[in-house]
This record gives sequence, structure tokens and C-alpha cells, in this order.
Amino acid sequence: MSTANSTNAQQQQAEARRYALLLDWGTRVGVLALLVSFAAYLFGVLQPHVPLEQLPSVWNLPVSAYLQSTNTPTGWGWLALAHKGDLSNLIGIALLAGCSLPPLLGLIPLYLKRRDYAYAGICAVVATVLVLAASGILTGGH
Repeated sequence: MSTANSTNAQQQQAEARRYALLLDWGTRVGVLALLVSFAAYLFGVLQPHVPLEQLPSVWNLPVSAYLQSTNTPTGWGWLALAHKGDLSNLIGIALLAGCSLPPLLGLIPLYLKRRDYAYAGICAVVATVLVLAASGILTGGH
């Protein structure tokens, strides 16, 4: 193997290691948040937004009627109720859904260091699209 190929392979390994490390930590934190929030709900540490007694009367409703009947917010409105046991699990789901963002951002300095502006730009664009999609700006009218 030539020196240029060896250097390129080492750079790719460094990128893969950084991406994998950050993704691994992101998924671990997300799964831990899911487990902790479920345990807090299960053991009554966090009171639910929708009381258990009310569930049988609302769980067969259409979504719009359920949301109205239970006064449950849509979109990012759940953040205001993240302290409620039945909605706290959304913290872990949001962490898992967004855990690819830090690895993408972590690659940009590596690409910039080796002057690989195309890959740095691609990572920045993908990260921007992820943030815009999560914000609700790219909903397509829904």
C-alpha cells in the first residue's frame, strides 16, 4: 500500500472512530433517558399528564379528539410537560432521534483540518436539514 493510500485510510478510520464514538454515547444517553423516564412513570415518581383512570375513556378517540380531551400539546409543546410521567419518555425519543447530529458536527473539524471542504460542507448541510426538520420548519404544510 502506498503512503498516500495509508494516510487516507488512517484519516477515514479517525473519522469513523469519532462518528462511532459520538453516536454510541448519544444512543446510550437516549436509551438511559428512556429507561429512567419509564421507571419514574412506572413507580409513580412522576405523575402522568393523563391520569390512568381517564385512559380507557380516551385511548380509542381519534388523535385530534384525544389531544383536545386531554389538553395535550402538539409539536414541541410536549417540552412544557416533560416533567409528566407519560410524556417524559419523549425526552429519550428526542435524544435518540437527534443523536446523529453531534457526530456530524464532530466530523466538520476533521474535514476542515485536512482541507476537505466538500465533506465539511455536506456535513454542515445535513446537520442544518436535521435541525430545520426537528424545528418543524420543514413540515411540508402538515
